Amino acid sequence: MKIGILSDTHNDLPMLQQALAFFQRQGIQTLIHCGNMTSPETAVYCQNFTFIYVHGNMDRSHMAIRQTLFDINPSNVAANQFTGELIPGVRVAVTHGHIPGKIESFIAKGYNYIFHGHTHRRRDEIIGGSRIINSGALGGAEHEPRSVCLLDLKTGYLQFINQSQW
Repeated sequence: MKIGILSDTHNDLPMLQQALAFFQRQGIQTLIHCGNMTSPETAVYCQNFTFIYVHGNMDRSHMAIRQTLFDINPSNVAANQFTGELIPGVRVAVTHGHIPGKIESFIAKGYNYIFHGHTHRRRDEIIGGSRIINSGALGGAEHEPRSVCLLDLKTGYLQFINQSQW
């Protein structure tokens, strides 16, 4: 199962639209958004996907974002954090990354994959048997080129996709 990972859109609708069009061309159906979507208007553009969304420190309208995502697709997940299996035997955890100790607690619990945002910096690191992935940012402060990720949960193959590749 291939999934798309994105984070920190910060209401950058043109960038989000480009990323979503890329995911559609790749045949991706499930997206994980690691927080800081920032408005329910942004969530409206996510209608062609099943979304797992966790809110971040800039998501002051997270309840409205959550409701918009549920209105679009009742199968969407919107919460403070997410833990579960997207395919049998592969445990994932999703958090924005702004709560101190949260990523470390997921590592201690042995999740296969831990997805987060917040730093606006790409990350692919293995700690204690957990693979920690940050797709980088679509909006907000630009520390690196805008990017998203594609991940095959069966094989572990990960691709960072920069805006220039969309």
